[in-house]
Amino acid sequence: MTADRPKPSARVFCIANQKGGVGKTTTAINLAASLAMHGQRVLLVDLDPQGNATMGSGIDKNGAALNLYQVLIGEATVAQARLRSEAGGYDVLPSNRELSGAEIDLVGMDDREKQLKTALETVGDDYDFVLIDCPPTLSLLTLNGLAGAHGVIIPMQCEYFALEGLSDLVNTIKRVYRNLNPGLELIGLLRVMFDRRVTLQQQVSAQLESHFGDKVFKAIVPRNVRLAEAPSHGLPGVVYDKTSRGAKAYLAFGEELIRRVGGRVRRRAA
Repeated sequence: MTADRPKPSARVFCIANQKGGVGKTTTAINLAASLAMHGQRVLLVDLDPQGNATMGSGIDKNGAALNLYQVLIGEATVAQARLRSEAGGYDVLPSNRELSGAEIDLVGMDDREKQLKTALETVGDDYDFVLIDCPPTLSLLTLNGLAGAHGVIIPMQCEYFALEGLSDLVNTIKRVYRNLNPGLELIGLLRVMFDRRVTLQQQVSAQLESHFGDKVFKAIVPRNVRLAEAPSHGLPGVVYDKTSRGAKAYLAFGEELIRRVGGRVRRRAA
């Protein structure tokens, strides 16, 4: 008799930052598309009630028959609610304002912080990567993301106040590690909206490298107009204009992440 082989399990990463306006959703969308271009099977979970990751993937957030809200309260499975981003080449677990009500509904549930983890385990062998776009607050939704993830990717701007926010987020990760998810780790920091002409940004970047070492990704995403334009067209930036500096940076980041976790780049983006 042939021994049972363990099923492949997706690597689940939160894209998180408690500070708003740091390019978190832009990173989630473009990383998902980049990983798909590098031959990975990807699910993007939109854990933010604003639904920007859903819309930026070319999916009508209010037109979906099912979404993450129904999944979290047990009325639907991930397999039933997920939709395909034809533009990005990955699957999306969509969200809209309805998700705001999940906070109230989850309070009375057993293991309320682990509802997303339980739901994602049913599709773990369908994907190589599951990316969770977290809201910019430490809410019950964010805790569900952190409790269900293997690691956290933090996109951040190289500015003074960003360092203070980073300290708070790292402390949050440590608390979740101790109390909810002993498998959670910091995967790395991604420098975004970077302008090499600004001396302060260069100084903060150097501080990050000095303090966090190899936890700082080598890829650096520049401030880029084409990345900002892409969501209005329902396209990831790496699809909207793959020749732009921002797109090239995210493609490099996707490949770096695959190699960092010991994966294999199956094909290079065209």
